[in-house]
Amino acid sequence: MTPPDIDAQTQLELEAAAFRRLRKHLMEDRTDVQNIDLMNLAGFCRNCLSRWYQEAANEKGIEMGKDEAREIYYGMTMDEWKANYQTEAGADKQQAFEKAFAENVGPEAKG
Repeated sequence: MTPPDIDAQTQLELEAAAFRRLRKHLMEDRTDVQNIDLMNLAGFCRNCLSRWYQEAANEKGIEMGKDEAREIYYGMTMDEWKANYQTEAGADKQQAFEKAFAENVGPEAKG
């Protein structure tokens, strides 16, 4: 919904700025927050954001694969992110993740 006093271009720019700030928050300010915790609590994670970026690119006719989108979003490869920031998740978190993933993402996006 566009507020009546904001034109469409300005709204687009504000939304893009909010996305960039969310990305900075998750990628720089809160690297301690694990993807599994985000998914379990909020139903999305950094990988979801990179997938949504990929889907938006694909809708615009820009060919982009999952790994490429993740590298663009993360600013590094997934292997680098995991080595630098990912911690082990216990069985309870993994079980909660399976449920949250199925409910919010679905089996078609697995992997």
